[in-house]
Amino acid sequence: MSKNINIALIGNPNTGKTSVFNQLTGLKQKVGNYPGITVEKKEGICKLPRGVKAHILDLPGTYSLNTTSLDESVAVELLLNKNDKNYPDVAVVISDVENLKRNLLLFTQIKDLRIPAILVINMADRMSRKGISLDVAAMEKKLDAKIALVSTRKGDGIDRLKELIADYKSLSTSPNIDTTRIAPDYFGRLQKAFPNEDLYKLWLVITQDVNFMPIEKKRIEDVTSFSTKSKDELKKLQHKETVLRYQFINNALKETYKVDFLAAKGLRASIDKVLTHKVFGYLIFFAILLLIFQAIFEWSSYPQDIIDEQFSMAAEWIKNTLPPGVLTDLLAEGILAGIGGIVIFVPQIAFLFLFISLLEESGYMSRVVFLMDRLMRPFGLSGKSVVPLISGTACAIPAVMATRTIENWKERLITILVTPFTTCSARLPVYLILIALVIPEGSILGVSYQALTLMLLYLIGFGMAIFSAMVLNKILKIKSRGLFMVEMPTYRLPLIKNVGYTVLEKTKSFVFGAGKIILAISIVLWFLGSNGFSDDFHDAEQIVNTRIEEEGLSTYSKNYIQNNINTYEQALATDHAGLTSEAMQDSIQIRTQDLMERAKAQEIASYKLEHSYIGYAGKAFEPLVRPLGYDWKIGIAVLTSFAAREVFVGTLATIYSVGSDEEETIKNRMAAELGPMGKPLFNLASGISLMLFYAFAMQCMSTLAVVKRETNSWKWPLYQLAFMSIFAYLVAMVAYQILS
Repeated sequence: MSKNINIALIGNPNTGKTSVFNQLTGLKQKVGNYPGITVEKKEGICKLPRGVKAHILDLPGTYSLNTTSLDESVAVELLLNKNDKNYPDVAVVISDVENLKRNLLLFTQIKDLRIPAILVINMADRMSRKGISLDVAAMEKKLDAKIALVSTRKGDGIDRLKELIADYKSLSTSPNIDTTRIAPDYFGRLQKAFPNEDLYKLWLVITQDVNFMPIEKKRIEDVTSFSTKSKDELKKLQHKETVLRYQFINNALKETYKVDFLAAKGLRASIDKVLTHKVFGYLIFFAILLLIFQAIFEWSSYPQDIIDEQFSMAAEWIKNTLPPGVLTDLLAEGILAGIGGIVIFVPQIAFLFLFISLLEESGYMSRVVFLMDRLMRPFGLSGKSVVPLISGTACAIPAVMATRTIENWKERLITILVTPFTTCSARLPVYLILIALVIPEGSILGVSYQALTLMLLYLIGFGMAIFSAMVLNKILKIKSRGLFMVEMPTYRLPLIKNVGYTVLEKTKSFVFGAGKIILAISIVLWFLGSNGFSDDFHDAEQIVNTRIEEEGLSTYSKNYIQNNINTYEQALATDHAGLTSEAMQDSIQIRTQDLMERAKAQEIASYKLEHSYIGYAGKAFEPLVRPLGYDWKIGIAVLTSFAAREVFVGTLATIYSVGSDEEETIKNRMAAELGPMGKPLFNLASGISLMLFYAFAMQCMSTLAVVKRETNSWKWPLYQLAFMSIFAYLVAMVAYQILS
């Protein structure tokens, strides 16, 4: 009979914890939030020898159990609370073979909690290159613990780790350190006051600067109220504890861990000098960004075209195959059109996450964080603010949550308020389709104008975040500064498996997260666009036919027919040279008649749409967006995209597909849309206006909800919404008026 056990995976940042987690769980993992707090957690299932099944919880990275931030406190809360359903039967502590001394501080703390613990020494494949020799058996005796020497890159040691986990009951739970030595009298009084409690657990409870989960609150208040020592005195005792631990660690490593420093010397220091140089570092980062954006456009164009055509063909197949009716129209014009408007961007989103993952896995992203700290310090931001701002390029929600690593409240608040300015992946679909429509093809020095435009939008967003931080710094009068520390991990080749997991998980999260919203909005928009209450809507066919008989087809329809016929004539001349002139004329006449019927049907559909529920709503909203160069359809898309920015494209896809020509793609429909003067609606002026609006606007209610939760007040998110919306509107209006 199989047994289920809980495993807590814990370790310092950059020790390869994620790689070990992926090796143990494979694809049997999920991502969510810890109950009651917006800190991300990863969980997975692993099958072990002897029929044991393990539930693995990947805890946030932490350097020790002396926590300074809320996400780090998650680990301490779990390890102290035996009533938690995820309380571990065994703790697996991940360490890096090159930084073993520092990693062992956390291991000895966990072992002193009397939790069965296994030490995983990762990146064993680097030992020979770095001149490291390790006596595992002797170290196990010194630490009174079992050790798994692992190389996640080669897959070595994972089976040994699984065996140790399955045999966790045989692990020693004896502490490594007698913590009472740092203050015998104080700990003696503590033991008398709480005779049934473990002394080291009590010590951790007293010294934490964070709020614990409600289940432990009463006990913590009882313990902390007993403590008569000031914060400064407790800090001194913590320092003494750290010294005591390192004395034990040094003794344990003295004979078991050797490093030949001559062999360990390599190119890392030389490479760091270049990548973090005050001039060349920025130029290299700039060049990497250019390469990324160029690749996003070039590599994704082929799969995008295929996806666009397939969705268009699918909509046409549904209309031609299923019986006419409401359900068929809903599927073809509502659901399929809306989802297709977002799925088309999956290749570009996947490529973006691919490059971000490669930069993180290689160790370069830490250099970027260090590099950008120089740029941000003069603007009043903490160096730790770089991490949320950079992670904001994926999504603002986890980026706002990442500010929990910033100890100073004012610095954290500023970072929360400015992070939404950084360009997230939800803005990418909006940028990409607008850039494709209004930015001409061509290149300069091998880099396309479209890629340059995309990078410029990213830089504008980041620049606005920095500028806003400077303004807020003066308004909020921030005087205190936090220390900035960032670890420079060893350079390494990215693990294909880790990169694959990241791209798959992030892309899936983007598609399904946006897909739920888009699906719901698409159905509502389809209904509003397919129904109306006025006589103009119900008698649309008769009204349009009468107008066509009196005035003829619209200018747009005439141009559409003429352009199509010109193309058709060229094709006939090239591919059917054997046809007689009479046969060619007959073919052209048939084609013209067919196009006229389709144009007439399209004009009827457009007239009905304009007089539908959504048409009237859009017309009422249009005066507000007309100064920005938008019509009522774009206005509706802007309004609905407050649910999520990427909904903008899905909304237009749904609106343009209601009764439209099934053979046309969303991009073609947007390109053919005409403004009041008979010129293309999506031109350089309106396109730039839209891109700038989305660069600065807070078009994401989920981000607002997270900001409210993180600041514990509606005041800051409402200020954020008002400022970003007004500023975006003014910038977009000025841009349109100047360019038009």
